[in-house]
Formats: sequence, structure tokens, C-alpha cells
Amino acid sequence: MASREDMSLSFGSAARAYESGRPDYPREAVDWMLAPVRQPDRALRAADVGAGTGKLTRTIVETGAEVVAVDPDPGMLAALRDHVHGVPTFAGTAERMPLPNASLDAVLLGQAWHWVDVAAASAEAARVLRSGGVLGLVWNIRDESVPWIAELTRVMHGSHAERMLSADGPRVDPPFDPLEEQVWRWTRTLGLEGLLDMVSSRSYVITATPEDRGRILAAVADLFDAHRRHDDTGAEVVDVPYVTRAYRGIRP
Repeated sequence: MASREDMSLSFGSAARAYESGRPDYPREAVDWMLAPVRQPDRALRAADVGAGTGKLTRTIVETGAEVVAVDPDPGMLAALRDHVHGVPTFAGTAERMPLPNASLDAVLLGQAWHWVDVAAASAEAARVLRSGGVLGLVWNIRDESVPWIAELTRVMHGSHAERMLSADGPRVDPPFDPLEEQVWRWTRTLGLEGLLDMVSSRSYVITATPEDRGRILAAVADLFDAHRRHDDTGAEVVDVPYVTRAYRGIRP
């Protein structure tokens, strides 16, 4: 099994599958994370850290914020520039952002905080945020209260994020206040290719041996066949229920 560090840095090799298979973030969740720093007289300044292919970045842009994207993987940043135009990109991590002190209103991380060193990342977020700025953390997690979704997770293996959120949730260190949480439930409809891309973009699957990866994808295809339906166009699809969990903490 690959190390935690290797898994955290594996996504660039699957950037196409990540962009195709991973869901976008609900606008309501992003608006909620940014609400404490909204100002009527100017656009807020935000960083998407661990930005990947820009799934969260594009939703932040839609709010009218000025955004920079930070990620350690050049392959992911290249994909982001292809999909989200006009956003400055920087190589960096949550623990080390190439950004000035007190330069941001918000630091947001989507599907990323479970990879960080909490003490170092909390201190670095505090450095780049102004007083009163917000640290926002968000995850899209499949709703495993649905039996076939629980079986899907068993087949493709649970993630670090899923284990963390099912336990005590994310932790931040001082100087941030205790985190507030909000939850949204929604459903995403996928064809077989999209479902396979979602699974193929997972760090466990990316770093698996070719034999193990093939077995996982074959089992996922079987699940698709067992639960597919036809949409209005006649295409075969499955409905994948999601729970979006968002958290926010304020820098004093």
C-alpha cells in the first residue's frame, strides 16, 4: 500500500479523471463559508488551497471573489488553468503558501484538510489571513446510509477524509475559533464513464497495482449495472447521493 504522502501527491497523474469524476461544490456551501467576510464595497480576496483541477476554485469565482489557487502538483495546476481561466496559480501547500502576510479575507480547502499537518497549516492560514478572516473547509462525501453506496465505498476503499468525518471531524489549532459546521444533501447523476472516473480519481485507486485497480473498476461496473436506470434521453445512469460538509473558523 502506498504511503500517506505518496497518496496525497498522486492526483496529478489522474487529473483528467479527477476533473471528470469529482463533483462540484454546492454554491450554498461556498456562500456560507464566505459569509463572515462579505463586504458590500469590495470583492473579497480568497485562496483555494489544494485547489486541484479547480473544482472549488470555479465556484469561488462565481461568488465574485478575487481568487488565487495553490496546489503542490504541477499537473493539477495545469488542468486548473485549462478549466478556470484568469486565476493566478502558485505551487505550494497549506503549510507553506507563497502569499503575503494578512493578504486574504478567506482561505478555503476542498477535499484537502485531511492531508495537512494541522498545527503547521493552521499557523500558515493565520499568517496569510487578515484579522477577522475565515478558514473554510469543505468535503463532498457520498451518502453511505444508502446500501449500494456503502457497498461502493467497500469496493473502492474508504478515504482518509471519510474516516475523519465519521469520527470527530476536522480539527484546527489556535488561533482559530472552534469550527462551525453546516450540511447539505443532494444527488448527482452519473453514467458509467463518470462513475469510473470518480473511482479512478481516488488516491487509493491511483496508487494501486494495475491488477488491483482492474478488479476495483470491474466491481464498480457491476454495481453500476445492478443499480442503473434510464434518464429522459434513454442513457443509462445511476443516482449518487452526496452529503456536503462545510466548516468555518475565524481568525481573531
